[in-house]
Amino acid sequence: MKKLLLATGLSAALLMPSLSQAATYEIDTQGAHAFIQFKIQHLGYSWLLGRFNTFEGQFEWDAKAPEKSSIQVTIDTASVDSNHAERDKHLRSADFLNVGKHPQSTFKSTGYKATSANEGVLSGDFTLNGVTKAISFPVKVVGEGKDPWGGYRAGFEGKTTLKLADYGINYNLGPASTEVEIELHVEGIRK
Repeated sequence: MKKLLLATGLSAALLMPSLSQAATYEIDTQGAHAFIQFKIQHLGYSWLLGRFNTFEGQFEWDAKAPEKSSIQVTIDTASVDSNHAERDKHLRSADFLNVGKHPQSTFKSTGYKATSANEGVLSGDFTLNGVTKAISFPVKVVGEGKDPWGGYRAGFEGKTTLKLADYGINYNLGPASTEVEIELHVEGIRK
C-alpha cells in the first residue's frame, strides 16, 4: 500500500505543470542599455539634468508571477555627471552626496504589486548619503524577448521624486529645489 501511495504521489508530481519561476537578469550597463538619471530645478528658473555613469545590479522577473519580482542596484555616487566639472565636484562634496563618506547608494526591493499586465508599484529600501528610507514608485514593463545575439532581455522604466532633506541633504538651492526626480531605465540580460 505504501508503494502504491508513493508511486501515485510521484506520478502526480511529475504530471503537474511546473510552477513558474522568476529568471535572473543582469542589468546591461556594459552595453549602455540602462540609465539612472536625475532632474532638479535650479533656483526655480530652469532644470538641471544629470545621471550616474557607474552602477550595477540584477533583477528577478517572471511575467506570469510578477509579484515574485525583485531588484538590487548599487550606484557609485562619485560617478555623478551633470555635464559640468565644477558642479559635479560640488555634488560630490559633503553639501550633497558626500562621496568620501558614502561612496555608494543602493536600492533593494521589498515587494512588487502589479496594477495591470505591464505596470506595477515597486517598493524597497533606498539608501543615499548614509540614510535608508522605504520608498514606492510606479514602474512599467517596456518589453522582453530574444535579442540578435542569442540572449533574452527584459526592460523596465520607473520614476520617483525624493525630498533631499529626507536624506540629510540640506543645502539651500531655493524653495523650488527641495526635491529631485529620479528616472530609471533598466534593461537586463537573462543569465
